[in-house]
Amino acid sequence: MQSQAFFCTTTQFEQLLDVIKNAGYKLLGPKVRDEVIIYDELTSAKDLPIGWTDEQDPGKYRLKRRNDKAYFGYNVGPHSWKKYLFPPKEIVWSAKKDSEGHLSFQEEPVADQKMAFIGVRACEIQGIFILDKVYNNKVAVNDQYQKRRQNTFIMAVTCTTAVNTCFCASMGTGPAIKEGYDLALTEVVNGSNHYFLLTIGSERGKSMCQSLKLRPCTSDECAIGAKCVQGIAEKMIRKVDNPHIHEVLMNSYGSNQWKEVAQRCLNCTNCTLVCPTCFCSNTFDNVSIDGTQSSRCQMWESCFNLSHSYVHGGSVRSSAESRYRQWLTHKFGTWWDQFGVSGCIGCGRCITWCPVGIDVTEELAKLQKEQLEKR
Repeated sequence: MQSQAFFCTTTQFEQLLDVIKNAGYKLLGPKVRDEVIIYDELTSAKDLPIGWTDEQDPGKYRLKRRNDKAYFGYNVGPHSWKKYLFPPKEIVWSAKKDSEGHLSFQEEPVADQKMAFIGVRACEIQGIFILDKVYNNKVAVNDQYQKRRQNTFIMAVTCTTAVNTCFCASMGTGPAIKEGYDLALTEVVNGSNHYFLLTIGSERGKSMCQSLKLRPCTSDECAIGAKCVQGIAEKMIRKVDNPHIHEVLMNSYGSNQWKEVAQRCLNCTNCTLVCPTCFCSNTFDNVSIDGTQSSRCQMWESCFNLSHSYVHGGSVRSSAESRYRQWLTHKFGTWWDQFGVSGCIGCGRCITWCPVGIDVTEELAKLQKEQLEKR
């Protein structure tokens, strides 16, 4: 599709959201609630976190007022787009027993509601690609996920800022937006000038823009937009040696570092719940009191829960040490063996929302240093 950037005023941007909404899409995007930026349904551009930004460090998150009216002047909050493609809880199928005792089963239909994700960052697009690999895998195709994914419109937004927990640059997932979008925006707030550079990434995105009569950006406008995102990668203070970390983890099974981090880890599951790519789930049955109706539900699970590795006779991973090792080794190591990519996108959510501030980049660096010292 076109790589040319178009000039989009804030008024045209608001009109664009209306066009997408009128095309039958439910607008889903960032908004402020309970002193945090979450993803929820939007009625219009006015619901966006206008004039807000966030400050993040290990175990810390704070909202802060900006000195302008930027729509997307923040990074990421605790929610990810995963919750719309792979809901935290859903009914898979249900069963009914009639008066004669005959059972009938019905698969739960997936809603045909079209969804428009507004404000998707580069790392988050890669997170969705990773979920595609998980749920469109030849071994186990998830039909519900596929149907939702096909009905999803993605409006990406270029990062013009980075918080202290970001490390997408070293994971190769950002901050630049390269693919996977219908429309991509770069927001420019330059004094009294406030506009967007808009790039079209699909025929679907092109059709949404036809009524807006957007003009191509001038070279000066493109240069100002490029300056807004210039140097973002260099501002990221955290890094992971992504090309070599798989080998490090494969040789670190007996490391004492697992015991050390387990003494700090609360096994609260926060890191897995905020992660855009963790896909562990469990199923349970709800049966009516009279025994005539039943439903099987699927719910998010975490490998930090003792019950997750339970088999007859007990849990395979009974210690906090083994559960943390399982998570980190899978996320950055054996995910490569399973899906051909890393399971991490470098968004930093697991660092920010860890109550005790465990930093995965530090833990990986310690393991790598230990391996180098053994040579």
